[in-house]
Amino acid sequence: MLVSLKNSKDLIRTMVSGLAASGTVRRYNPPPAPMPHGGARMSRPCADCTCSPGLLSRQGRRVSLFMRQMENTRRRSQRNSVLMSAAGSPTTAVNSGNVSVYSSDSLCQSTREINTTERLLALRKEMAKEGICCYLVPSADEHQSEYVSAVDQRRAFISGFSGSAGIACVTRDLLNFNEKHPDGKSILSTDGRYFNQARQELDFNWTLLRQGEDPLTWQEWCIREAVEMSEGLGGKPAKIGVDPKLISFEEVKAFEKLIKEKTEDKNCDVSLVPVERNLVDTIWKKFEPIPEKPNNGLLLLGSEYHGEDFKTKKEKVLKDLNEKHLQPSSGSAKKNATFITVALDEICWFLNLRGSDIEYNPVFYAYLFVNDKETILFTDDTYNDEIKKYFEDNEIIVKPYNEVWGHLVSVAQAPVSSDSGKTAFLLPDVSSWQLVRSVAGSPYKIVHSPIDMLKSVKNDTEIANAHRAQVKDAVCLIQYFAWLENQLINKEALIDEYSAAERLIDIRKTQKNFMGNSFETISSTGANASVIHYAPPKEGSSMIDPSKIYLCDSGSQFLEGTTDITRTLHFSEPTEEEIKNYTLVLKGNLALERLVFPEKTNGMSIDVIARQYLWSFGLDYRHGTGHGIGSFLNVHEGPIGVGIKPHLANYPLQAGNIISNEPGFYKDGEYGIRIENDMLVKYADGLKFGDRKFLKFENITLVPYCRKLIDANMLTHEEKKQLNEYNQRIWDSLVQLIQPQSISYKWLKREVAPF
Repeated sequence: MLVSLKNSKDLIRTMVSGLAASGTVRRYNPPPAPMPHGGARMSRPCADCTCSPGLLSRQGRRVSLFMRQMENTRRRSQRNSVLMSAAGSPTTAVNSGNVSVYSSDSLCQSTREINTTERLLALRKEMAKEGICCYLVPSADEHQSEYVSAVDQRRAFISGFSGSAGIACVTRDLLNFNEKHPDGKSILSTDGRYFNQARQELDFNWTLLRQGEDPLTWQEWCIREAVEMSEGLGGKPAKIGVDPKLISFEEVKAFEKLIKEKTEDKNCDVSLVPVERNLVDTIWKKFEPIPEKPNNGLLLLGSEYHGEDFKTKKEKVLKDLNEKHLQPSSGSAKKNATFITVALDEICWFLNLRGSDIEYNPVFYAYLFVNDKETILFTDDTYNDEIKKYFEDNEIIVKPYNEVWGHLVSVAQAPVSSDSGKTAFLLPDVSSWQLVRSVAGSPYKIVHSPIDMLKSVKNDTEIANAHRAQVKDAVCLIQYFAWLENQLINKEALIDEYSAAERLIDIRKTQKNFMGNSFETISSTGANASVIHYAPPKEGSSMIDPSKIYLCDSGSQFLEGTTDITRTLHFSEPTEEEIKNYTLVLKGNLALERLVFPEKTNGMSIDVIARQYLWSFGLDYRHGTGHGIGSFLNVHEGPIGVGIKPHLANYPLQAGNIISNEPGFYKDGEYGIRIENDMLVKYADGLKFGDRKFLKFENITLVPYCRKLIDANMLTHEEKKQLNEYNQRIWDSLVQLIQPQSISYKWLKREVAPF
């Protein structure tokens, strides 16, 4: 919502001063105190309300994560009453209590919403039919995607938690023989990005298990619960069930190994079993319509965007597979072994196609089979005559999506004859348990997909396009920040977080080849900015408070490339603490950008560079420092990254990678700071140690930092020089694209002034 008060300054002054005199106005209402760790919400702000914020979120009525006072209707009527009173109209009495024109402390109004109690009860009844004591509900779809379409948001349906990462684990107490009302426990396990969000979205049925901080992992928790039940029944079986399409085979192997370790010398029988009938899907339709699986039209990229045709990519992939995985110790390799591609972004990159089946991610649902003889694409997405000819010219066979399982079984059961003992299938390490089970009758080998690495190294065309995409998005963000400041400060307008984010989309739509956002915009004011993956609700969104920090993390999908940029701003007078902590975050960001490092260096080994200045003051952040970014593909692209996750040690950074640089700091309930640039990895000219060349980063983002949040006294001469060179590059790159005398021009000139 945007309320223009340009011609009503006296009105707003009367409104605010009147409320201030009565003690009923604050600039911002702080969030309620967080729940005790792991505990249920002990009371609810509205009578007989069993709202689950996550469930509201899934039904298209997302709620502000910190806004838990349940008083939106009352506050709206108060604000209208005050405005009427200030204008000389009759008014009603204002209830006592704190009111802020900058926050909307709403969750529910008059609409009652169910909680997860009945859903869990229905699920446990289905678990009883399968004879399982624990059921796992992962976040991923059958392609192990990070972000999924509505039909695959099963974990969100059963738990109410809407974050992109996490797993729900639900138990059915085998010692409770009440078949009509089976009892049990339920936990939601997620990482540090979502601790605050999960505490707000989970209702009283759920316990939050914090990955990396609590003593148990979710696997250990499930095993402990199953062991207790099995032992209580004298060693009878206690089965942990999961849909085998939604968990990777590698996760299953690790889980089964852990079960064996934890159950040694115990009188119990615990096992992990596949449940092919998805139990959440079974109960879903009892509560709300199950979303349809999308199958939107395909988009064929021109060579000016991809820079490498399908046949060349196929040759590279098969060469890599043959050399690394199909050379036997003696004799000739079985060259027609089939490689199955599962990851959706890999399929898109490999075929030079894009889709729109998952919001913000230009991918489509498919499986791809590749060998020396044929290429088979399993998809239901529609395509035009141009793409049909493209398939014919490249000898790509297209079959319906669900036929993949029958095809797998038929190939797996085919006789191998003279090649007996040789590999028939090469399966990526993200393959689902069900996929591996389907080929179990034929020789197979688990490998890391060569497409994953090839895709992460951008070619010259993709790099040039990435620069173009950054210029476009920089212009948009500068226009947006200048507009937002002008509205809040000069026009004294009331603008909520959601409407501001929508305005940014409108600005981006003016750019040619804009295909949409690359993720849901994080437009957050004050305390909301401390929620790392906050997203403003459409209704009841907080008003942006110019006296508080504003964090905007946003990205675009252009045909030229994908962007992911975060800027933290302040529109009035920041506190000394905010300035200090912002400067510490900036110093870490600049230090990582300056780093020069030898080839074969991985992102795990350089993460400390960005954290060092925060650490010196006992501060830190609960997320990685960087992730790979696709080329008009997923904004989070593996396998590279900068962080402390062990798997990053296996994937060194290479020239041609595009990676984010996003240190931050978050003070729960008060503010959040994050500064994010996109960086290109390139060779450091002239540097070599023995046979090892050196690499460096180029910051390709062109959006200035917030000057009033920078303490220049905390910066070294080197850092000031780095900032001045960066600001000059921004000015030189963008000034000709911004209308002189516009507010954007004036804003940019002010922000890039030399230190």
